Amino acid sequence: MDRILQQWKVERPDVDVSPMAVIGRIGRAASVLDKRIHAVLAEFGLQPGEFDLIATLRRTGAPHRLTVGQLLDSAMVTSGAVTHRLNRLTDKGLIEREIDPTNRRVIIVQLTPAGLDVVDAALPAHVANEEALLRALNPDERSQLAGLLKRLLSDLR
Repeated sequence: MDRILQQWKVERPDVDVSPMAVIGRIGRAASVLDKRIHAVLAEFGLQPGEFDLIATLRRTGAPHRLTVGQLLDSAMVTSGAVTHRLNRLTDKGLIEREIDPTNRRVIIVQLTPAGLDVVDAALPAHVANEEALLRALNPDERSQLAGLLKRLLSDLR
């Protein structure tokens, strides 16, 4: 990134390319983080999006049930992507879907016992991986970075 910025400084000194320093590094970091997170979750037969959904069900507490609409609210992806993930999780036996008896237009999603076992096994490995990925930052720096990213993301909505 530094080389790229220096090249632009030489070729176009009239343009402030400093935003590239932030955006470029965020993009590169995201790519590395995605690959390493994917690798750890693959050990449990999961893709990151699948883990996100079963983790969402797990952290809601027993009986680990949400409507598809509630899952969509927390997923930050399209309804089509959630449906695709739910189909894969159903095929793996990690969730069950049922029609809400009080409103037939609502689908309820629940972790199966196998789903609970998988998310409970994957969570410590996932968190340990994230801890390792952030080892270059001390707790104060992590907190500062989290706050800055939160502010940036809030403005981007």
